[in-house]
Amino acid sequence: MTSLTLAAARVRQPVAWLAAMAAGLVALTAAGPTLHHAGGEWALLLIFAIGGAGILAALRIADRADPRAALIVILLGALLMRLALLFVEPYLSTDIYRYVWDGRVQAAGINPYRHMPIAPEVSHLRDAAIFPNINRADYAVTIYPPAAQAIFLAVTRLGESVVAMKVGLLAFEFATIALLLALLHRMGGPPTRIVAYAWHPLPIWEIAGSGHVDIAMCALLMAGLLLFLHGRTLLASVAVTLGALVKPTALLALPVFWRPWNWRLPLVVVLTAVLAYVPYLSVGSGVLGYLWGYVEEEGLASGRGFNVLWLMERFTGPMPGAVRAYVVIAALVMVALAIAVAFRKDRSPQASVACLSWLLVIFLVVVSPHYPWYFLVLVPLLVIHPSATAWVLTLACPLLYDVVGGAMWPGYDLRIAAFTLATVVALAHDARRLRRKSETRTAGAIP
Repeated sequence: MTSLTLAAARVRQPVAWLAAMAAGLVALTAAGPTLHHAGGEWALLLIFAIGGAGILAALRIADRADPRAALIVILLGALLMRLALLFVEPYLSTDIYRYVWDGRVQAAGINPYRHMPIAPEVSHLRDAAIFPNINRADYAVTIYPPAAQAIFLAVTRLGESVVAMKVGLLAFEFATIALLLALLHRMGGPPTRIVAYAWHPLPIWEIAGSGHVDIAMCALLMAGLLLFLHGRTLLASVAVTLGALVKPTALLALPVFWRPWNWRLPLVVVLTAVLAYVPYLSVGSGVLGYLWGYVEEEGLASGRGFNVLWLMERFTGPMPGAVRAYVVIAALVMVALAIAVAFRKDRSPQASVACLSWLLVIFLVVVSPHYPWYFLVLVPLLVIHPSATAWVLTLACPLLYDVVGGAMWPGYDLRIAAFTLATVVALAHDARRLRRKSETRTAGAIP
């Protein structure tokens, strides 16, 4: 066997391993709902653990493979994993039924913030497939902001079904993957790092499986980041503002984009938001929808929605003034971080991406959402700026589920305690790594 033949075999072998891993993960994904219903939440947690281990192994293998062949295998595997869940009826969440309903209501010329689904004014729009599955149908108008509403209207013009809505949201996911590949190219990273997103179980289950609109926010956020790294800051702010009008988390990119005392970026943000809300202003302050009710429902007003406070009060009992103190301290921390990011000296692409990543991570740790899909925004960052905390938040989040239950599935307190402890350990690991990196840079700068 010649040296060229041996070299070719060494290149093909990693690609073959990647293909085998992709096939295994596709089979696991296809069997996932059955395994979940049979084995309870433990089965879903195990599926996420296997998916995370597969990604870490694939990242190592891809370094030894032909980049083009490896990328094809990664993307083909990602497509098949999503197709495996595309036609599965959503059971982890019913949010997608509200998306279809809101699109249908708008197509009928009715403001989606005006009536609850149970209202007699929209009774002629009810059907047997969508209406019975809408959550909060009898006590809440929609909560979704204008950019999300525009997406619902556009997608439902192609089809008023769950599958059509999933396909529309998968288009945003494919855009996210394309944008991440462009970001990797801009930052000089290998394209095969896309496997950290493409094979991650969280977007597979929450977009192809449940169909969450958060992916549209992710796509607009990544578009804004790419525009910013190419020097198109105002266009970047438009993209991010539209992303925030899908899910507000995208606003955390604005401190990264803003240069001190630049008045044009805030002006563009305000104008974009105002123009997006104009079509819905016939209901006045009702354009905020169910926002305040949702804040109460999720325990953000009472404090039970904040994991740290919840756990502390399991031992101490109710602490008067604790909620207000927590909210004030959390707000001060986020404002201080935003100011530090805006006034940073290092404006390199790497530093900017790192700042965005940490703003998102700290915000999600502080707010501690109770739904796994809120952590979707961190999955694209695993491609361009991975951290232990982001890995833990996106892979351990099935601990927040209690849909199927199952034998020996821990109670809420124990699951939240485990999730919080894992997050704290990951944060400590990341803090130690960052400190060592800073010390290394400082030592290298000393003459």
